[in-house]
Amino acid sequence: MRLVVVGAAGRMGRMLIKAITEAEGCTVSAAIERPGSTALGQDAGILAGLPALGVPVTDDALPAFVEAEGVLDFTAPDASVAFAALAAQARIVHVVGTTGMEPVHLAKLEAAARHAAIIRSGNMSLGVNLLAALVRKVSATLGTDWDIEIVEMHHRMKVDAPSGTAVLLGEAAAQGRDVSLTEARVASRDGHTGVRPPGAIGFAALRGGTVVGDHKVIFAGAGERLELAHVAEDRGLFAQGAVKAALWGRGRKPGLYSMVDVLGLDTL
Repeated sequence: MRLVVVGAAGRMGRMLIKAITEAEGCTVSAAIERPGSTALGQDAGILAGLPALGVPVTDDALPAFVEAEGVLDFTAPDASVAFAALAAQARIVHVVGTTGMEPVHLAKLEAAARHAAIIRSGNMSLGVNLLAALVRKVSATLGTDWDIEIVEMHHRMKVDAPSGTAVLLGEAAAQGRDVSLTEARVASRDGHTGVRPPGAIGFAALRGGTVVGDHKVIFAGAGERLELAHVAEDRGLFAQGAVKAALWGRGRKPGLYSMVDVLGLDTL
């Protein structure tokens, strides 16, 4: 499968290039960076710390998409929306690991998914998506007298909060209760906040050091507490999950999919 990596010079972009070269059944067909990037013209393999692949980094995405079968995208919301339009035009699989998206971005992804298979997730790892399935199940089992709090910690360079994974877990908790996360979400607390609203789903975001990603979902009841957690020790696992998603999406009909579909966790 011929795969394009966008944001190729970034930390995740380099890991995606490496993951593609290590996976069976796929190859790096192109590497894309923004205009003016110092990486333009460099070999994608050397950029990722590998032997040369004969794939120079370019800023011309559409011709690269036309010659490919899929694109791996961990960039920024506005960029991902633009790449989604190009992927839809080329009718190729678009794997989106970009976080921090607003409703306007999601609406544009849904529109693009009418013409191409888009696989989007706040986290591409098996462990996190299994955790989300468990959170959904526990949330559906316990009543609203159990409070739900989601705590996450990432490295100091992360620019969005709460993390895409935390939101993914929050959505799972809300789905379990059959409520809207938008209505139940409490994103931060400061000052005299008053008592905790019944049914609220709270978030706390910590930043510091080089933490890859720690997530904990706390179900707090009267006299007891249940905690479900995931610790990511190597962000390479996100790249591996993205490659797996692309291979799964090959030949799929247009639509908006998630890692739940890729991993077959929808029955949990």
